[in-house]
Amino acid sequence: MRRVVTVTLLFFVALVALRGASAPAAERAGTAAAAGEGERIVRFGGKEVRVPAGWPVIRLAQRPHACVRLDRGAVYLGDPSAEQRCPAEAMGRRRAILVPAPGGSRSAAEASASATPPATISAVAEYTGLGFDACAAPSRSAMRAWDESPYRAIGVYIGGLNRGCSQPNLTAGWVAEQVALGWHLIPTYVGLQAPTSSCTSCATLSAGSATLQGSAAADDAVERAREAGIGPGSPIYFDMESYSRTASATNATLTFLGAWTQRIHALGYESGVYSSAASGIADLVGRLGTGYPEPDHVWIANWDGRRTVDDPYVPDDAWSEHQRIRQYRGGHDERWGGVTINVDNNYVEGGTAGSATPSASDDPKGKVDLVESPLPGQLRISGWAFDPSAPGTPVAIRVYVGGNAGNREAVRQELGAVAVQHRADIAARFRASGGLGGFDVSFPTTRTGSERVCAYAVNLGPGADKRLGCRTVGVRIPLIVLGAEGGARAVRVRIRCEWPAEVQCPGQIALRARKRVRLGRGRTRVVQVPIARVPIRLAGGAGASVRVPLNRRGRELLRERGELRAKLVVAVPDGRIVRSVELP
Repeated sequence: MRRVVTVTLLFFVALVALRGASAPAAERAGTAAAAGEGERIVRFGGKEVRVPAGWPVIRLAQRPHACVRLDRGAVYLGDPSAEQRCPAEAMGRRRAILVPAPGGSRSAAEASASATPPATISAVAEYTGLGFDACAAPSRSAMRAWDESPYRAIGVYIGGLNRGCSQPNLTAGWVAEQVALGWHLIPTYVGLQAPTSSCTSCATLSAGSATLQGSAAADDAVERAREAGIGPGSPIYFDMESYSRTASATNATLTFLGAWTQRIHALGYESGVYSSAASGIADLVGRLGTGYPEPDHVWIANWDGRRTVDDPYVPDDAWSEHQRIRQYRGGHDERWGGVTINVDNNYVEGGTAGSATPSASDDPKGKVDLVESPLPGQLRISGWAFDPSAPGTPVAIRVYVGGNAGNREAVRQELGAVAVQHRADIAARFRASGGLGGFDVSFPTTRTGSERVCAYAVNLGPGADKRLGCRTVGVRIPLIVLGAEGGARAVRVRIRCEWPAEVQCPGQIALRARKRVRLGRGRTRVVQVPIARVPIRLAGGAGASVRVPLNRRGRELLRERGELRAKLVVAVPDGRIVRSVELP
């Protein structure tokens, strides 16, 4: 389903211009007159508007429940009602003409032009449970009626070129009231869509300008959020509707969303992305662990009716730290407290905008941005951490390779007080931090293969250590086999350790040969026979030529056969390299 809402009521006029001259007294408001070919003149409130001849004219005073659809060709006369009833799927580029009533209330956009209200919420609030989103923010009375519903989270669409409905209710006052009543808000921005978007009436992004357009969308979204009283620290979700995943469309869309995330972070907010599980979410999953600027939260659209944030398109360890919302049902009418609204259904376990009052928790704050293995036997981890209990004191980072802190198989690594880098997003969210708290550290690991890496901020005062996040990454073995030459009594192996100079590579080199043994009654079996083994311990960054002498069994096998094919195994803790070698 397509859903679009905007934070401000914009009096948008397309293809026409308002005429300031008063209409003759004999002419009634809202009458039409002849104009140019394909046009007609609509007079309302002392103004004249040229409109396409085939567009319907809707007088809002006579139809208080009419939805002001900005994505359709229509003329609306008067002010949108607080009780308008809109379909949840409204979306598309702006086309409608809205002529306000004379002396009517100012729009939210006009009000914000004179003074931007102070933020009433400025934190990521944790909420787990049901939520809904609708095309237009419900009125105050409708929200009070829905107090008896099972929902406590609501999607509010704060702007964007492809919004579908006007927003007379969504103001800073409305936001403050709903948060005070216990509602969690999901601020969402509906901007340019993918080049192959399923929304054929939507304005789409350009591959050549995707970076600039993504940044510009973030700038506008933050401005709209501030007008609605949603301050830094809050999440803002970009609504990227489903699209066909061609190579060029995927690349352009991910470039746009990456620029969105980076700019949103620079402005002190958290980045979220809403999209179909099979298109935008699948493409984001494909970039996990690559250094791509991942959003902090994802909103997964998959209408299978399951009330859960688990989804087959998203790995269990991705966005696993209260970072998911899942839309499990599309637009339909629901009635609570005597009020009917057309809504989508969501299960929320992700970032929402909540109370501006700082969290009472004394635990550190922060998150993991990136985990990768840039070199064999090495890990790199970056992110940020700040402890409100000890502003100005760098936070130490502890890493577990192989699972969470409680996993007995995980290897613990103390990185020390490395959260000392300056970051503008930290400064915007936590002024007491002075902006310090970023970290980007590389370190060796003895674990190889696919490993789950979890980072923790070590608590400095009251409270407990904070898990910043986990990522799964492939770690290559830190040894390289440069060559192997077999002889009559030994094999010579040339190897190199890829760890830093201060770290040694421990392990062993072994040789195994295959031999057929008799089991009796004419039966035989092939077994692996150890024919050589030597321990190794190389200095980091160094190479060596290691002589591996054959044991007695190896020498006997070689004499029996004249030549021998053996399996060479170079192993370190948790990893090995296997080669074949010929012994003459």
